[in-house]
Amino acid sequence: MAAPGARFAALRHRDFRLLWASNFVSIVGTQMQLVAINWHIYTLLAGATLSIPLFGFTIDLSPEALGLGGVGLVRVIPIALFALIGGTVADITNRRTLLIWANSIAALLALGLAIANFSGADSLWIIYLLTAFTSATAAFSGPAYQSLIPNLVPREHLTNAISLNSIVFQTATIVGPALAGLMMSRLAVGWVYAANALSFVAIIMALMLLRYRGGAAATDTGLNVKAIAEGWRFVRNTRIIWGSMLLDFFATFFSSARTMLPLVAGQILNVGATGYGLLATADAVGSLAAGSIISLRKDIYRQGMVLLASVAAYGLATALFGLSTSFALSYLLFMLVGASDTVSTVIRQTIRQIMTPDRLRGRMTGINQIFFMGGPQLGELEAGLVAALFGVPFAIVSGGVATVAMAGVIAWRYPRLRRYTSATLAEEQQQIG
Repeated sequence: MAAPGARFAALRHRDFRLLWASNFVSIVGTQMQLVAINWHIYTLLAGATLSIPLFGFTIDLSPEALGLGGVGLVRVIPIALFALIGGTVADITNRRTLLIWANSIAALLALGLAIANFSGADSLWIIYLLTAFTSATAAFSGPAYQSLIPNLVPREHLTNAISLNSIVFQTATIVGPALAGLMMSRLAVGWVYAANALSFVAIIMALMLLRYRGGAAATDTGLNVKAIAEGWRFVRNTRIIWGSMLLDFFATFFSSARTMLPLVAGQILNVGATGYGLLATADAVGSLAAGSIISLRKDIYRQGMVLLASVAAYGLATALFGLSTSFALSYLLFMLVGASDTVSTVIRQTIRQIMTPDRLRGRMTGINQIFFMGGPQLGELEAGLVAALFGVPFAIVSGGVATVAMAGVIAWRYPRLRRYTSATLAEEQQQIG
């Protein structure tokens, strides 16, 4: 077990501590908005019917499920279009300045959602449009933020910094949905969007106060096809990184239970908006518990096997969640979903950050963002379509089973990832130059 000081070593560094604390406030607001958008769309479409004639038959679809699935589509398209560009921009410009601009624009978009709701102009298409623009800002802020962290702490404290970031993210993911549920049960949903807009002030101020100013990590390149291709070749030729990204994509594509939570809460568990907000905290509670346990450990031995096992557990817990009709059991199973996901996330992020040179970190993170965000957002669309055709339980259960199967396929196809331990890092770094 690590000494108490070692557990929080990254917090000794003023810039990281400042960004870490402010990021909590911002993530709380973001999580409030994510939950609010799903519930907003669900209530807009509640009671609607949709029938499609096909070959003499009539197929009845669930508009709510399709509407929720559409959120994933409008989020993933901007990521697919801009993540590679955003990652390259993070490598060739000042990452701190890029983050200030990206977060400022995201704040204005959240304010736009609030104004649309207060003015009665909150149609499905307005929500989709502003959500898509918000996703586009994340294509730039995500690579910049992830690439900035290794510059704020020494290498020996990087794993601790990633674990602490995971803890603050999961804590905010508990607080955010719970606050959103309470606010939506008493106030208009627009107030949730307004709160999110205000939350961006914290991280923008922290970025302005950073002592680290930095410059472009890759000073010898520009925003061009050659620079983007260089990042792609690095990721594609580093099989441990590539295998971990594929694993991430397929796991989040198939196991997208979160997008179905409004339907689970409203139609299966019958717990309403407050219960929905509470249920949405379950995976974060599990994640926080797992992240805290990881922070008590000095290291994780045989990271590759632990990574694959945690993804398989993630799929199994998702499948069982889809079968549950009890709120208490559903909460427990969704906690297990979050706990297993956090274990795999910490291992994946540590491996990628350590194995990637600083001048390529933005591009690596941009490519990873396509997998990390593209998987769950496309998964939301897939889950919505399957749920509309076959019902919510079938969509969740089948996705969980598919995740377990894909973990086995990746383990078989990428033996280096399966056998990876911290002892193999020096060898891998030597191979990638």
